[in-house]
Amino acid sequence: MSAVIVSLRVKATPQEAFDAFTQDIATWWRPNGLFALTPRGDGVLRFEAGQGGRLVTDLPNGTVFEIGRVSAWRPGERLAFTWRAATFAADQVTTVEIRFEPVGDETRVTVEHRGWDMIPQDHVARHGFPLAATQMRLSEHWRALLAALAARIVARP
Repeated sequence: MSAVIVSLRVKATPQEAFDAFTQDIATWWRPNGLFALTPRGDGVLRFEAGQGGRLVTDLPNGTVFEIGRVSAWRPGERLAFTWRAATFAADQVTTVEIRFEPVGDETRVTVEHRGWDMIPQDHVARHGFPLAATQMRLSEHWRALLAALAARIVARP
């Protein structure tokens, strides 16, 4: 299975980075038209804490869409969850794993997003792009998201 892997160092402890990622996702998440979660947009994301919890988005019309289920919740170390857009069929799912590793007085946050090779090229979420182009665009999106996370960490009280 192919993967997109993106890393960024942030000025925080692994625990602080984990908390910002999970507790503040609604403040740093930036929608991307190529990877919209639902046809109505991305809404406001939030995690239900703990293994077995969910990543959901609250849409303006009151609908709650489940993006995925948390399969690993190790604060300050690792977070993993399934990921699916509203346009995915029931058997179509990708996975996201985030690692929080101390590097001196910073933390390297690494996102690994796997499974896009299981989504057909003609699927609306792939926009007809070959896998390499989909993954390149997805890596750009995750880089922008991690930059927004880093900015949130600096601004966090």
